This record gives sequence, structure tokens and C-alpha cells, in this order.
Amino acid sequence: MTTPPPAPSSPAGPPAAPEPGRRRSWLREHSELGVCALLLVIGVLVLTDAVTMDVDLTQRGPVGPRTVPFVVGGGLLAVAALLAVDVLRGGRGRAEGGEDVDLSEPADWRTVLLLSGVFLGSAVLIEPLGFPVAGALLFWGAAFTLGSRRLDRDPLIAAVVSLVAYAVFNHLLGVPLPGGPLMGVL
Repeated sequence: MTTPPPAPSSPAGPPAAPEPGRRRSWLREHSELGVCALLLVIGVLVLTDAVTMDVDLTQRGPVGPRTVPFVVGGGLLAVAALLAVDVLRGGRGRAEGGEDVDLSEPADWRTVLLLSGVFLGSAVLIEPLGFPVAGALLFWGAAFTLGSRRLDRDPLIAAVVSLVAYAVFNHLLGVPLPGGPLMGVL
């Protein structure tokens, strides 16, 4: 005589936690959600700044200074939501055919750190030296860090680009930039 199979038992406790490798693969497959989160945070910050902006209602025109931040912040939130829906429905970003990035190679942290130092250095030096000098150091330092070794040409190009940027912003667009010691000359 045969014995009947045992009856299915009910789970006695909470469901088992997903395996660590399985959770990691889900996060890797949906890594675009990180971009969604970044867009969401930036959109909220832009909208918060727009709402808390101190605006004199008697001195503004038909389109006030809050209009562009509201449009940009709302657009960022909309793009974040649409991208999140697309990713959760299975959408994936595709690499372009012309990309020559080898993802198996490690990151070049030396270049990243040097560029960060150049940017931070120019931010510190912009007030005492002025934009023309700090900008020239920024442009030349970035070119040197990224591999250009033309010491006869690069500093001159950096100085010209910096002076042109200063003139465009300061004189044509009316955005005051610190001139530093060159304030009387420029």
C-alpha cells in the first residue's frame, strides 16, 4: 500500500530575505534609478530656491525672476518621473556605437583628483587674483591635467580665453566678475 504525499505546509515565519547576489543584480540592472534620484533632488532644490526667492513685486516685469526656476525645476521633476517609469518597465540605456570607453579598465583617479584640485584652486583664487588670472590658471591647469604639454602655447591660449570670457560676462552681459589686481587695466 502506498502512503499519500504529505500535505503542503504553510510558511511558519516571515519570507526569507533575498540572496545578496540577487539584490545586487537587481540594483545593477536598474542603475538608471540613481540618475532619477539625482534629477529629483536637483528639481526639488531648484523649486525650493524659487519659492524662497526674495522678489520685490513692484520691480518685476510680466515674467518674474521665479519663472525660469519654476519651469526648470518642474521639468527636472517630470523627466525624473518619466525616466523612473521607463526604467521600472524594463527600459535600458543603450551605449552609442561610437563610444570607445573600455568599462573593464579602472578609473583614472589621478586625473580626477588633479582636475578637482584645479577647480578648487581657481575657486579659492578668484577673489584675491580676479577672474582673468584665476580663469587662465583654471584653463591652463585643466589642459595640462588632461595631457597637453605645450608650455609655449597653452598658457597663452588660456589667458586669451579667460580675458575674452571676462569681457563677455563683465561688459557685454553685465555680469560683474572680480577683476582683481587687473581691475584698473581691464
